[in-house]
Amino acid sequence: MSREYRYQRLETWLLDGIAGKRWAVGERLPSVREMCAEQQLSKATVLHAYQRLEARGLVEARPKSGYFVLPNTATRAVPLTGSDTVVAPAPVTVSDVVMDVMSRGAAFDILAGLQAQRRPAQSFSEQASLDENIAEASNAGIMALNRSVGRALRSQTANAHHYYDEPAGDNVLREQLAQRYRRYGCERSAEDFCITAGCQQSLFLALMVSCQRGDIVAVESPGFYGVLQLLEQLGLQVVEIPASPVTGLDADSLARALQQWDIRACVVTPAYATPTGANLPLATRKKLLLLAEQYDMALIEDDIYGELGFLGRPDPLKAEDKTGRVILCSSFSKSLSRDLRVGWIDAGRWHNQVKRLKLVTLLASSRFVQQGLASFLKDGGYDTHLRRQREQLRLQRDQLVNFLDEHWAADIRFSVPEGGVAMWLQLPEAVDTLAAYGAALSKGVVITPGSLFSSSDHYRNCLRLSFLHPLTRARQDALKTLMGVLSH
Repeated sequence: MSREYRYQRLETWLLDGIAGKRWAVGERLPSVREMCAEQQLSKATVLHAYQRLEARGLVEARPKSGYFVLPNTATRAVPLTGSDTVVAPAPVTVSDVVMDVMSRGAAFDILAGLQAQRRPAQSFSEQASLDENIAEASNAGIMALNRSVGRALRSQTANAHHYYDEPAGDNVLREQLAQRYRRYGCERSAEDFCITAGCQQSLFLALMVSCQRGDIVAVESPGFYGVLQLLEQLGLQVVEIPASPVTGLDADSLARALQQWDIRACVVTPAYATPTGANLPLATRKKLLLLAEQYDMALIEDDIYGELGFLGRPDPLKAEDKTGRVILCSSFSKSLSRDLRVGWIDAGRWHNQVKRLKLVTLLASSRFVQQGLASFLKDGGYDTHLRRQREQLRLQRDQLVNFLDEHWAADIRFSVPEGGVAMWLQLPEAVDTLAAYGAALSKGVVITPGSLFSSSDHYRNCLRLSFLHPLTRARQDALKTLMGVLSH
């Protein structure tokens, strides 16, 4: 009979406690000191048990905070949804439901904008104080930004409002962006960037300079419906490349598509893509760069969620771009505020064309907003805000995962991303989330059906859920209502 060591007994006891919901997803386990006193064990024994649980991906050590229970991704992991067959390129038609969702201010909320503001913000009782502290700290970051913008506005000279900003945008802000990207292995300078009116405009400019009407563009499937809208407006054809909700775009499928068709550009979100939260592995990133070079294809990188990684910031694709073939697009809308319409594009070999197009389509950006942002970045306010924002998003993800585990039937599957703002929910094949849109809306619930993330009407049994907002009592009620709607 084999001997069971003390750390193994403690590990088994902790596993039983996690399985039995003694500690919920996102909750902190007892500190090492508390566990030593409670179980009459040495510090080394307790640490060994915790580290074994961490190695199994069941808990996570957070500096100066302790060990926290992670979502159990194994029981709810989403398989690759849909066929792995690449369908021939076709023109794009985007559902009118996309416009309806946007018009209700609920692109990342299950409640319509005004309705969400009117409901009381009641979080889970066991997390309430922590939620409020983090939310208050996050709001402090926005207030600090407002002060920076206000100072920039007050410092304008009397004649400043008579002049446009230079086409590429404020030089100090561009230098701050270059410094940030140099942290992640991108050797960039201020001259490489052009300031835009958000990431959507950056993607628009990227597609305009790299493609002509009728060209074929590869996209992730499921992928961002905003890209599909752009392709439709620009008269471009789309070829959908299967993407895993965990590891993102399938490079082998893209390679097969490139052998069949002349694909001029590929739009990809390497870090925490919407709608799934997928994160591209390093091997896939390298293969994409090789394919782009081999087939003379532009890689349009949507980096809007890159700063929102819970376990660190993945290096952008641009960091490995040696030939200027990657067009980097991003903005502050997800990391700071969607009302802050300031984005950027680093277009590599297409930089001069982008500057000319930006001048034609936007003319200029707000000088004092850019200057305020530059000051906010330079003074460290943005980094402070990001640390709080990531912690808040991680907490909200854990709450959503815990809620789904407790209240929704076991026949659903969902991704558990390590960053970003959204997860992908897969329901039984018989469920049609697009058909249920109207019924859910009549009960005050706004959903983003899975078929909106494809131009081929796939993923009807899927939908995107977001943890961008706290799981208030109103949102808990909305999720329960949605469960009822989808079960009929």
